[in-house]
Amino acid sequence: MVSALTRLALTAGEPAGIGPELIAKLAATDVAADLVAIGDPDLIAAAARAAGVELRIETYAPDSRITARAPHTLRVLPMSLGVAATPGTLDPRNAPYVLATLARAADGATSGEFAAIVTAPVHKGVINDAGVAFTGHTEFFAQRASRDVVMMLTTGAGAGARNGGALRVALATTHLPLAAVPAAIRRASLVRTLRILCDDLIARFRIAAPRIAVLGLNPHAGESGHLGREEIDEIAPAIAQMRAAGFDLVGPLPADTAFVPAQLARFDAVLAMYHDQGLPVLKHAGFGHAVNVTLGLPYVRTSVDHGTALDVAGSGNADAGSLIAATNLALELATR
Repeated sequence: MVSALTRLALTAGEPAGIGPELIAKLAATDVAADLVAIGDPDLIAAAARAAGVELRIETYAPDSRITARAPHTLRVLPMSLGVAATPGTLDPRNAPYVLATLARAADGATSGEFAAIVTAPVHKGVINDAGVAFTGHTEFFAQRASRDVVMMLTTGAGAGARNGGALRVALATTHLPLAAVPAAIRRASLVRTLRILCDDLIARFRIAAPRIAVLGLNPHAGESGHLGREEIDEIAPAIAQMRAAGFDLVGPLPADTAFVPAQLARFDAVLAMYHDQGLPVLKHAGFGHAVNVTLGLPYVRTSVDHGTALDVAGSGNADAGSLIAATNLALELATR
């Protein structure tokens, strides 16, 4: 008996951005998954035409399973735009549509309808302009699932960790103004973050005993308190607590030397204290082919490593590499 393909939900992202085109290009590949795009089918079809991508769209039925998917075919769960979308031009009236696609994907993943969610990029600013407080996909899915989560980006493109040459960078804080970061670095929250990171590396990534590099917040990891006390008062105690529970952690390490290849080779993942401490290094190593993974959710969620690229939207020249990588990783994690 032939097994049904693993079903993945794809959210089309900001309708004025490159998301619809990326999904069309993904559907043109031979990835062995039941791809279900959640979005406006006419928008996706128009993006495919503009990019010169052959695409056959089928209406998704939740009770139907498929055992094979030919390249250039895509099942779409139809959702209607608020207003017609123009590539490169944001319109707050489409913000409810974007949020509705995310909510439908989350509900389907929670119920088991979808094995994983793969998200194309959204534009945070235009959603906030529509009057909805929105800080990102990660926070949206965390709130929806009532879970503590961790943002981690991973790439196999750069010099990296012991496991398969992948560089994995997780974040202790995500989309916060830099001025708000020190107050958010607390022992209890760091322990929660480290626990989620270690547990998912073990359970989802099959790394039996992950070794984690924990960065300091301040230059030189605080220079023994002379450049800040967060390392002494919050980070080191969190590390000690996790070590006492049997986990292999090293730090707090100065961020300026922790990413030296010889250092990275010792670790399976790095925990950075804030967004722009760790992600510039990772994106330098593999931008366009890295994957954003939300750890701690009751389902698998991956995403691209880039934004909506409004300046490229409608040109047909968007690079689908990161969405393809995110889909392949989602499929791998969901089928383990």
